[in-house]
Amino acid sequence: MPSFTEPSFTDLGVPTELTEVLAGLGITTPFPIQAATLPDSLAGRDVLGRGRTGSGKTYAFVLPVVARLARSRTPRRPGRPRALILAPTRELATQIDATLAPLATAMGLRTLTVFGGVGANPQIKGLRAGVDVLVACPGRLADHLQSGHASLDSVEITVLDEADHMADLGFLPVVRRLMDATPRDGQRMLFSATLDGGVDVLVKRFMTKPVTHHVDAAAEAPVEMAHHVLHVRHDDRFPVLVDLVAAPGRTVVFTRTKRRAKTLTRQLVAAGVPAVELHGNLAQNARNRNLSAFSDGSAQTLVATDIAARGIHVDDVALVIHADPPVEHKAYLHRSGRTARAGAQGTVITLMTDDQQGDVRDLTRKAGIKPTTTKARPGDALLATLAPGERSFTAPPAPVAAEAATPAGGTRTGRPRRGRGASRPTGAGHDQAAPATGGGRGRGQSGGQSQGGRAQTSRGAQPARGQGGGQPRARRSGGTGSTPVHTTQSGGGAAAFSAGSRVGGRRGR
Repeated sequence: MPSFTEPSFTDLGVPTELTEVLAGLGITTPFPIQAATLPDSLAGRDVLGRGRTGSGKTYAFVLPVVARLARSRTPRRPGRPRALILAPTRELATQIDATLAPLATAMGLRTLTVFGGVGANPQIKGLRAGVDVLVACPGRLADHLQSGHASLDSVEITVLDEADHMADLGFLPVVRRLMDATPRDGQRMLFSATLDGGVDVLVKRFMTKPVTHHVDAAAEAPVEMAHHVLHVRHDDRFPVLVDLVAAPGRTVVFTRTKRRAKTLTRQLVAAGVPAVELHGNLAQNARNRNLSAFSDGSAQTLVATDIAARGIHVDDVALVIHADPPVEHKAYLHRSGRTARAGAQGTVITLMTDDQQGDVRDLTRKAGIKPTTTKARPGDALLATLAPGERSFTAPPAPVAAEAATPAGGTRTGRPRRGRGASRPTGAGHDQAAPATGGGRGRGQSGGQSQGGRAQTSRGAQPARGQGGGQPRARRSGGTGSTPVHTTQSGGGAAAFSAGSRVGGRRGR
């Protein structure tokens, strides 16, 4: 029987200059979505790629964009990008550009990112200087078009990434206006997990005989992902969470609201767990700083709202914890997709209280998940099985006297007035030094290549979490050499987190 050999990037038509860049990053074998779409996209056809998060879609479109622009050799013109990649969030746009940059540099192409939350002037200067590939969020790009700083009449290739998420965020009207501003004979590529929520309208309106590829079921979780539901008492939620996140390795903890993400970050820091937050109330520089701290291992716990459910690509995230079960099954799948990326192993844990049983049961059923459900208490051996390794903590920071603790009901009491000379408590918008660590450690991650949308993390010095033993990660409280990150000081205590909330409440991003 003849043996089947997986095609290489060269076999698929990727130029040698780009395959050499990929090889330098340790990427030699295409993922299925890349192998399926590259022959068509490199040939200039409109491509519709369907696949779940973490399937390798970024390289599936940046490779043909760079290769085809380098082949056409159309000169750059001020304010007129040659290719446009639209992304729903700032974080995703930034990470697409990080994946794109080394490939573009190898071919002599210039890239630029455009999104809100930061000053417009550097973006305007970059557009005036001329750009080959523009990676943009729809809102800020529309502003630049309206003010005359950019035109899309020279765009040869347009890519919509996470199109279904753009629909969820209400971006479709502005996306349609942007697409209308691009030449109708240009190549269009659209990548999405699903075709609902109006995405099918974009396909019918802007794509010409698209070649459709879907290599996995968008509504299914990867087989590499283990799902667990821990049935806990209200008062045990926080101690159980602390036990899990204090183990070695990177963890993403999801909450439903911005306020709870902020509060829970405070509580974890107070408990001796270096943590950073990510939600819509943070300024862009604070988001960048916190993501950098999470990526480089300075803080190995990221507490986030659903803003991080898409587009956050950090290697070796082996544990995702739903501290608040999400409202929709799609959110569950996208949140969970922060682990088990690119064929790696991962664990997903949902903390469930008595009043959430019905909601969680419906949620997992709709997501096509059959989790292992276990009653859990602090100190149970199961926690060490799900998150192996020796627990370690830093000394908690000094409490902030100017701000009273938040009780279980969420209402602050006894907060004194600040005079002109009073010190301001540390909170959102104020920086502090977080404990530095010796770098990230994987939890039972499989070997092999990683194609995440950021600089690759060396795994050679990262003992697998599943192996147990070894030295615990060193955590230092501030001091010389610590990494400045944006987080919040202690406040609230476990009671505020243990108060909990039902699955169906309001969400904040």
